Amino acid sequence: MRWAIVLVPALLLYFIPIPALNPSQRHLLAIFAATIISLVVQPVPMGVSVVVAMTALVLTGTLSAAKALSGFSNATVWLVFTAFLFARAITATGFGLRIAYLFIRRFGHHALTLGYSVTASDVALAPFVPSDTARGGGIIYPIARSLAQALDSEPGPTAGRIGSFLMLVGFHSTYTASAMFLTGMVANPLIVEFARKFAHVELTWMQWAMAAIVPGLLTLTLVPYLIYRLNPPEIRDTRAAQRLAADELHRMGPLSGRERWLVLILLGVMAGWITSPWHGVQIAFVALAGLSAILLTGVIDWDDLLRETNAWNALIWFAPLIMMADALTESGTIKVLSDSAFAHIHGWPWPLAAAVITAGYLYVHYAFASMTAHVTALYPGFLAAGLAAGAPPMLMVLLLAFFSNLDAGLTHYGTGSAPVYFGAGYVPQTTWWRLGLIISFLNLFIWLGLGPLWWKVLGMW
Repeated sequence: MRWAIVLVPALLLYFIPIPALNPSQRHLLAIFAATIISLVVQPVPMGVSVVVAMTALVLTGTLSAAKALSGFSNATVWLVFTAFLFARAITATGFGLRIAYLFIRRFGHHALTLGYSVTASDVALAPFVPSDTARGGGIIYPIARSLAQALDSEPGPTAGRIGSFLMLVGFHSTYTASAMFLTGMVANPLIVEFARKFAHVELTWMQWAMAAIVPGLLTLTLVPYLIYRLNPPEIRDTRAAQRLAADELHRMGPLSGRERWLVLILLGVMAGWITSPWHGVQIAFVALAGLSAILLTGVIDWDDLLRETNAWNALIWFAPLIMMADALTESGTIKVLSDSAFAHIHGWPWPLAAAVITAGYLYVHYAFASMTAHVTALYPGFLAAGLAAGAPPMLMVLLLAFFSNLDAGLTHYGTGSAPVYFGAGYVPQTTWWRLGLIISFLNLFIWLGLGPLWWKVLGMW
């Protein structure tokens, strides 16, 4: 059944003429559509889907072999690959856990401040862990689960003591933290590529962070409080969580030599990303320099690198996706599709058109189980529609970039970390969806309403 869902629309697109597209464009679109549908319904792992698609493009004569392999020479692919290895170093050394426990020990005396401690931990790790699944599901979730257990809150009758509150705060903090940094989510660098190719906008690591900092901090302040009011924990005194964090930090002992090296290297990488407009070194190669230092100092070794399957997996599937997006752009397919899909908004005032396009981009995520699939399938077309409506290029790039992350909060399947938090069993699905929709309204107010005012102050549009 899953293969039928993938192949039937692809074969129809491939063989049935479409007036607006020539055969080459139609064949490219058919294989791309099959790839995106496969990423959603997953008849096979993501890497298998894109390798098959890349091969089919050459075997059908749609693209040359050189073009099909060109994605692997893209610097963005290597930035994502390297960032996954940073995440492994943070996890392997225990530094990620240490950061979280430090926040909890210092601020976790009350249920609300404990929630903010979980949020702060996620934000502190987000620049270097480009996966909400790895960061939220692999680092923050186990801590939140342990805190809930320490406070006698388990799935079922005691979930409302504090467990459901911690699960919701942890989840909604994770994808918001992803929105705040170019390296916070695997598809964010892909968005930068799309911005450059479609809108001729160069978006640096520092520009992304500066644009996100005010709406991001406002969201991270208001959302935990909103959850606290709408889904209040039964207990407020959480000093037991502070004691748990203190015990864990005592057990971990002082910073190890590997952790010290890691801190110095990550600070250097951060400085290199921030200053990239001045020294001119691409941020991907700043990251590779950091990875080289991590390997040379023994923070992780070569075998650790080879065992990091998430990094290799991302390298394999991400490069062909970038290649296909490039090919769709160069062939003019994206422009044709965008003009057809958004013909009804032509002539609207551009602020209204931009708002409608952004809101549509947000809520169509109900149909997606992956932020990367959403970005790859829809970002270019929605961006092209915004530009055609007359929206300033940087404004449209930023709106769609941030909502490429914020859309994950709608459902319990919208991103990799969602099933982890939801699967813990603390929060009913109706509560999850209801709060997800309410928080989406708040995000629209902050990022679509107030965000452009902040970007105007920065002179970005």
